[in-house]
Amino acid sequence: MRDKLDGADARLADYFDKISGTSTGSLVTAMLAAPNKQNRPLFAAKDINDFYLENCPKIFPQDSSPFASAANLVKTLRGPKYDGKFLHSIVKEKLGNTQLHQTLTNIVIPTFDIKRLQPTIFSTYNVKKNPSTDALLSDICIGTSAAPTYLPAHYFETKDPSGKVRDFNLIDGGVAANNPTLVAISEVSKAINREGPDSYRMNPMEYGRFLVLSLGTGTAKSEEKYEAEEAAKWGLLGWLTSDHSTPLVDVFTQASADMVDFHISTVFQALNSEENYLLIQDDTLTGTLSSVDVATKENLENLVRVGEELLKKPVSRVNLATGVFEPINKMTNEEALRKLAKLLSREKHLREAKSAVGN
Repeated sequence: MRDKLDGADARLADYFDKISGTSTGSLVTAMLAAPNKQNRPLFAAKDINDFYLENCPKIFPQDSSPFASAANLVKTLRGPKYDGKFLHSIVKEKLGNTQLHQTLTNIVIPTFDIKRLQPTIFSTYNVKKNPSTDALLSDICIGTSAAPTYLPAHYFETKDPSGKVRDFNLIDGGVAANNPTLVAISEVSKAINREGPDSYRMNPMEYGRFLVLSLGTGTAKSEEKYEAEEAAKWGLLGWLTSDHSTPLVDVFTQASADMVDFHISTVFQALNSEENYLLIQDDTLTGTLSSVDVATKENLENLVRVGEELLKKPVSRVNLATGVFEPINKMTNEEALRKLAKLLSREKHLREAKSAVGN
């Protein structure tokens, strides 16, 4: 879409004031915002699918033996299911020595520090105020991708200009903000009020001035989720292992994501700015499609098809009473994205024109 509007060299970092992601979303965020040797974004959006298709089978190697389920259970009891070595190496290879402050647009990546038992948010807006957070992007992404029971927690240190060392003990940011949209909006609001001119100052809840695109990773359809009759019998092992998922992780991450969507959509509706918030999510995944780590070639290609089919579905919102996404208008996700692309392109050209006049 952007290619048709602004040419093949157009990149998402040229249009969004802030890009945010947690867990696998942090990798996407970094790939879209980190600079290459030409000081342009490391990846075009269209190239990210190929990155996952090529590397996911190595990040989550599959055991096809008849005893795979038993072996995975033993792994879960002893430690994380995967050692994370390939993930660490590919992330470090792609992101190199790029630090948080070097991204081409502002980013926010939530993580969770298990030593402090509190969220740690890496935000380009806060680097000057809190230089100890100016970590390598690779360390940030590895930390926030460390999903409990799947990948090992990540430790690293930073040193601020005065030489003071800070340590980080991080796991998946989805523990705190599985949908980081609200965190990103809050960070932008604070930055505008702290650094922007008086004419740009805004109330903390003045969301109508934002244009927000939120992309989900998909969830299981209703009948694929868990039932109380089954869960009532679970002990620790039951909550940690169930076919291709970890129920305990699923529960708190899904609750976090749905509550964020509910809050944001409600506020945008109240401000008569509902069209300024576009969420694209699929809640109809079944079987291995809804798994965290089934990275077979077949499953990954099926996920690509799910994404393509999602474009043809209507724009939807979660109904908290039923847990089901329901259409909110007749516009498809593809049509909504095209409309958004035009708005972003127009805003970019307006800013460039103002900048040219100012110079």
